[in-house]
Amino acid sequence: MKNKIFYFPNYKLILLDVVGLLLSYVIVIGIAPIHAENPWAKYLPILCTYTFLWFFFGYIFRRYVGRLRTRGYLKTAFNSLYCAFTAYLIDLLLCLYVFSGYSIHLLSVFTIIAFGISFIGNTIYFAYMYALDPEEIQPVSIREHKSVISEPFTLDEEAYRNREHAILNLTGKKSLEYFNEFVDLRSSNTNVLSTTQLFNVEQIRPYNFDVIVNLRSLNNIRGINKMFCLINEKLPDNGIYIGCFKDRSVKKKQILDKYPKGINWVVYTMYYILKRLIPKLFITRHLYYDITQGKKRVLSKTEVFGRLYYCGFEVLDEKKIEYYTYFIARRKQSPPARKKRKYGPIIALNRVGKNGKVFKFYKMRTMYPYSEFLQDYIYKKCNLQEGGKFNHDIRVNTIGRIMRKFWIDELPMIINLIKGDMKLVGVRPLSNQYFNLYYDELQKMRIKVKPGLLPPFYADMPKTLDEIQASEMKYLKLCEKHGSFVTDIQYLWKIFANIVFKHARSH
Repeated sequence: MKNKIFYFPNYKLILLDVVGLLLSYVIVIGIAPIHAENPWAKYLPILCTYTFLWFFFGYIFRRYVGRLRTRGYLKTAFNSLYCAFTAYLIDLLLCLYVFSGYSIHLLSVFTIIAFGISFIGNTIYFAYMYALDPEEIQPVSIREHKSVISEPFTLDEEAYRNREHAILNLTGKKSLEYFNEFVDLRSSNTNVLSTTQLFNVEQIRPYNFDVIVNLRSLNNIRGINKMFCLINEKLPDNGIYIGCFKDRSVKKKQILDKYPKGINWVVYTMYYILKRLIPKLFITRHLYYDITQGKKRVLSKTEVFGRLYYCGFEVLDEKKIEYYTYFIARRKQSPPARKKRKYGPIIALNRVGKNGKVFKFYKMRTMYPYSEFLQDYIYKKCNLQEGGKFNHDIRVNTIGRIMRKFWIDELPMIINLIKGDMKLVGVRPLSNQYFNLYYDELQKMRIKVKPGLLPPFYADMPKTLDEIQASEMKYLKLCEKHGSFVTDIQYLWKIFANIVFKHARSH
């Protein structure tokens, strides 16, 4: 089927190109300094020729086969480039040798804009589909409850001194003292590793050690989740895993301290793009890790701890020693079926909707990767501040704070409005963890209505969780009494006044 020259094109893909090219015409004719009295009539032949060539080569390059999402982002982007460049070359030759009186500059600008619109449209589309796509599941073995199978004994003095010497050489005295607070380094059931290779962990016999320590930094390990899951499988129930990593804030401080003011922020910005942005973009991440082999990767504490919880551990303690953060993690459960995590610019979150139905709630990503697995950890570590948010939520990144300040992160919620999962005014869409904090009567009232883009919070500006619940209960009772439409109109005016005139914010 793939080798057939002729095929029936997908009309939806053709329609998208028609819209993109028409938009390009409007932009070019509207902004270009054209002196012709009727530029549409003058440039219609050459632009129509370009359009024909775009669709002709689009058909030749199999641009209109199947569905867009099955083709992949890179292939789609290069396909747009092939169409734009080939059509431009032939149209340029026609302008030079066949047609006369046409601006080559205008043709060049039109080509750039046409490709740009196609590229941006594809990027937005794949970012959205990235949030929707089911994650690739990598099954793991499920086991019964297991205890350590080997009888522990105390290492002889020479063996312990060798172990102690290795720890001192690689991590220092302070880390040795920290380990001794939680585990017995003299026990034969404590396994001390110094490896970045998954192979060395695979060789450990299951349930022979109740403590596994790895002295090598996670920053140089490719396949961190797989490493965590392997260690989880080797440990008995409630086994202890100790590891370390260099937090992103350390490198940032080192750069800012090393270079003169002004230059240091330029260097850090370049570093951020290279080491933080490119590895996270679905366009470039595979290439980045193929080149670097996962060495010297930048990690945040949020991401590392989120990965630990995702892989079946819970963090008991943490301590920053010199440049590295050490953690004590306990095996809590077997890891779930591992999924290939996808982190695009748009995130789809599970939220409780009408009739208790869970729906996908869309937002721009403002948190570090794996933040979604730290909800309980953050709830235990941080108190709720005014407005029901967590106090000093470490999961939110710097760009995310800026996006939240100007509500840019909430723009994708329009998708939920169009799909009918939410309405304009209504109770805030909550995760199951937040939803379970509410008292029973309010939970029952909440699931009778759709959640809204603009919650009653902005009308009443409550400060505590109890006040937030009272605010929502008041809104829901008014909906029952006067109807949702009338109540929403009243609340919409209050919300508009508070946001515009009193600069109300939810944080």
